[in-house]
Amino acid sequence: MTLLDISIVNVALPSIRTGLSATPSTLQWITAGYSLAFGLSLVPAGRAGDARSRRLVFAFGVALFALASALAGAAPSSGWLVGARIVQGLAGGIVSPQIAGFIQVLFSGRERGKAFGLFGAVVGVSTAIGPLAGGALIAAAGTHDGWRWIFYINVPIGAVTLWLARRYLPRGSMHTERRASLDLPGVLVFAAAMYAVLWPFVEGDQRSLAARPWWLEGLAAVLLAIFVLREAALARRGGEPMVDLRLFRLRSYSFGTTLAGVYFAGFTPLFLVLTVYLQVGLGYSALLAGLTALPFAVGSGAAAGIGGRHVARFGRAQVVAGLCLVLIGLLAMFAVTGHVRHDVGWALLLPLLVAGIGSGTVIAPNQTVTLGEVPRWGSGSAAGVLQTSQRVGSAVGIAAVSALFFADITQAGVLRADTSPHAFEVYAHALRVSILGCVGFVAVAGIVGIADLLSHRGGADRSGSPMSGSAGR
Repeated sequence: MTLLDISIVNVALPSIRTGLSATPSTLQWITAGYSLAFGLSLVPAGRAGDARSRRLVFAFGVALFALASALAGAAPSSGWLVGARIVQGLAGGIVSPQIAGFIQVLFSGRERGKAFGLFGAVVGVSTAIGPLAGGALIAAAGTHDGWRWIFYINVPIGAVTLWLARRYLPRGSMHTERRASLDLPGVLVFAAAMYAVLWPFVEGDQRSLAARPWWLEGLAAVLLAIFVLREAALARRGGEPMVDLRLFRLRSYSFGTTLAGVYFAGFTPLFLVLTVYLQVGLGYSALLAGLTALPFAVGSGAAAGIGGRHVARFGRAQVVAGLCLVLIGLLAMFAVTGHVRHDVGWALLLPLLVAGIGSGTVIAPNQTVTLGEVPRWGSGSAAGVLQTSQRVGSAVGIAAVSALFFADITQAGVLRADTSPHAFEVYAHALRVSILGCVGFVAVAGIVGIADLLSHRGGADRSGSPMSGSAGR
């Protein structure tokens, strides 16, 4: 539910613009505001789950998400919708690390790998199937107000989730021997740093590259340095830091968190530019554009379930193999869009299936290996940092790749959809440029994965660690 809302809104943006007379900058905030808030709340929410009842934090997040969804669906204006989306993002960020935390403390060994496999299937499939779900709802409810149902649908889902949580989730705190307090100053510094990191990218569509406030990246670096120093000092005094920096002594955790962020920067924006290419460039309906991405969702879901059962044996090598498959699928998409002139959607099915299988072999196994050595008391905050890396990577990737896409179209002088051969070529070229951007991010993720493999083969962690577990390599 929370992850689906990252991509489901993509196919609804034209309807939202018409229904609420939204400006382009407002549409940007409808999508970016959710990701910003989602990424911002992940680490504090993970820490809250560690410090208090994870069951209670989870239920609060689900209830808040359902309420925000109802407000978004009933939005009378674009400003109202932006505010509701930001609250949705905050709620989604509260829910997500609790799920990973539950898996971390309720399962172990091979069973944990299977559980993360199912979780990874949801992560990968939700991003890919979002456009399809949104397209189906818009087709059923109409193009004028159909977009409202992509939010309303979350209300009954949230109600059922709350009932299931009350019935099946264990009560109380299972993973910490003492109740810890939240580091509120640390939360505020971290929040400011995250906004500073993301702001220039979020504003990318509204300004040229040169005009973006890149100085904020320097401010973000200063704020993050202050955050790290504060957390280290708090830990030395026996306090409870928001993020226990000892987690990053685990090479597998450090490499895995980096890999996740870079991979999501290449994986998530693919569906945004592909949807725009199909709907605006080729005139596909929202439903047909969503159907085109279905093979990716099918491949990702199937591979995640299988990969979760084998990650204990193959570890990070399985992740690297999955990244290679994603690269093959992306390069095949690049070739197809450069040579196929008719039935492009059909021609993309096999490359998307291959990329989906690879993605399912990346996300869940990477989570299992990355969190495999994390102690139980740090499971929530560790999962929060990992997912923050994913969400920040997604936001940066969407901004960077979509900037390549729209800059290419603008440079060619095609500012609106038409059916001329020239427009077809322009949109195809813009998509190919964007795919190369995705390839670059995924390739860097592969390099990070290979570096992790080589570091362990070279004798890394040979002396062991008091925090070590049994994660596969």
